[in-house]
Amino acid sequence: MCGIVGYIGKKEAYPIVLNGLKRLEYRGYDSAGIALFDGEDIQLCKTKGKVAGLEAKAEKNISLKGSLGIGHTRWATHGVPNDVNSHPHYSNSGDLVIIHNGIIENYASIKKELINRGYTFTSDTDTEVLVNLIEEVKKQENVKLGKAVQIALNQVVGAYAIALFDKNKPDEIVVAKLGSPLAIGIGDDEFFVASDASPFIEFTKSAIYLEDQQMAVIRRGRDVKVREIKDDKLVTPYIQELQLNLEQIEKGGYEHFMLKEIYEQPSVIKDTYRGRLLADKGIVRLGGLEDHIKRFTNADRIIIVACGTSWHAGLVAEYVFEDLVRIPVEVEYASEFRYRNPIITEKDVVIAISQSGETADTLAAIKLAKEKGAFVYGVCNVVGSTISRETHTGTYTHAGPEIGVASTKAFTTQITVLTMMALRLAKSKGTLSQSDYMLHLRELDMIPGKVEEALKSDEKIKEISKVFKDAKNFLYLGRGYNFPVALEGALKLKEISYIHAEGYPAAEMKHGPIALIDEQMPVVVIAINNNHYEKVVSNIQEIKSRAGKIIAVVSEGDTTVKEMADYVMEVPVTPETLSPLVTTIPLQLLSYHIAVMLNRDVDQPRNLAKSVTVE
Repeated sequence: MCGIVGYIGKKEAYPIVLNGLKRLEYRGYDSAGIALFDGEDIQLCKTKGKVAGLEAKAEKNISLKGSLGIGHTRWATHGVPNDVNSHPHYSNSGDLVIIHNGIIENYASIKKELINRGYTFTSDTDTEVLVNLIEEVKKQENVKLGKAVQIALNQVVGAYAIALFDKNKPDEIVVAKLGSPLAIGIGDDEFFVASDASPFIEFTKSAIYLEDQQMAVIRRGRDVKVREIKDDKLVTPYIQELQLNLEQIEKGGYEHFMLKEIYEQPSVIKDTYRGRLLADKGIVRLGGLEDHIKRFTNADRIIIVACGTSWHAGLVAEYVFEDLVRIPVEVEYASEFRYRNPIITEKDVVIAISQSGETADTLAAIKLAKEKGAFVYGVCNVVGSTISRETHTGTYTHAGPEIGVASTKAFTTQITVLTMMALRLAKSKGTLSQSDYMLHLRELDMIPGKVEEALKSDEKIKEISKVFKDAKNFLYLGRGYNFPVALEGALKLKEISYIHAEGYPAAEMKHGPIALIDEQMPVVVIAINNNHYEKVVSNIQEIKSRAGKIIAVVSEGDTTVKEMADYVMEVPVTPETLSPLVTTIPLQLLSYHIAVMLNRDVDQPRNLAKSVTVE
């Protein structure tokens, strides 16, 4: 889940690599490092902590000259976050230096063999083992660096995106990929390497995304050579034009990326259905779905696999698909799905959801589903990501880059895509009347405006946050479509404020969680006016009789819950099917303001990373 950056060209590498690390810090931020070649030797600096600390240390301790450099920002797997375990890592000779995203699972046995051959190790990392394995192969086989990398990678088990260079050949960088993303930016006699395109977007719009088990030798003045790692076969790379722009990855005047991304939701929801939803004409059309309608309508069931916030979006989709399309749906944690020997047949459709399109567990679930003969449909946000390539077809959300580690706009755009899918399938299957179908299309078209209305409660929510910022526990309750929203609200609070929070179906409260309720326990209840309203009112009465503090999300114009709750957060009246798109907004703002008041690092909460590319 680390971020890697590299540069070789005619410019000074240091500012490019350092700025690239800042943009990739969402991928991991417990340590950082940089290696530059200054024309005579490798200048290496690394430190525990964030990229800002690396910048201060590097400017004091090393030469910043040189047009070749690699950098790394880390989410620790092997070895605690400290200066020694930080990347880059040298080989024993000091000639090779490497950065690595991923896990080498058989590093212990390789390390033992290398120790027997006289190698020594200063860190606890699998990465230092890998660079020394490459050095040993290079020496024993008497081959160039690229060939040594290929031979070594055929001996390792695990996942990786690597970049390394040899100080004796400072005109090239060697990179390789398996299970972790790697992009190569192609400029004018210069090349960039990164975990995604954000570090080089202002320099070039042309990029190669390596496929799994591919490597590349990047040399100044030559075309990039891409080869298959297994058999050394030369591959003609596909050079694609990037759609990302610099403004999308800047804060735009907001204090945090998370707040910016919360406020972007009206526009990105509209971007997600733009050209796909024509409400006045009764049309909803998704390119990836149109050629495969029958695979869905003839399916015995739909299995949704995802992790974290994407799993919550999948839970919302379960309600939508079963309600509108009348196809059985199962929602699985991707991490559990692959290990429990699931029953999958050719009559199943698997929908894989991931913001990054690189989530390791979800990718493994996709591979398993394909092996069993299921049709696999992807929903992700990143063009060219691994999931978009591994699935049979799919649909992109148009959330734009999501830099804040706690997901917000990805959640609502995923729900938007999944709802459009359900409406298109319901139309094809005839499970929704024409009048209800048209109503849903019109209401979905109105969602951006309703989200804008919900955002107007920001100041009121900030006041509520002041009251509860010191609470030690929260309980979130919802019913039906809004049970997953309760789970998501609790997750957001946990992620960025570090306050313990649990989400529950409201009806389950009396089966255990009610024992926790007292005057110290804030209970967030989603109590919009829908089919479950009276039941939720009863739950609120049960909380009140035990002195719990009630924060209610209510529909505009509500009077009953307003009189019962201690605090209310209003959202526009919305059909239940689409209500998660508006009820999640106040919960995002509540978690954000509480975290800010507690002085938390909202965009980079401890122990987390944006793209979970390891198990």
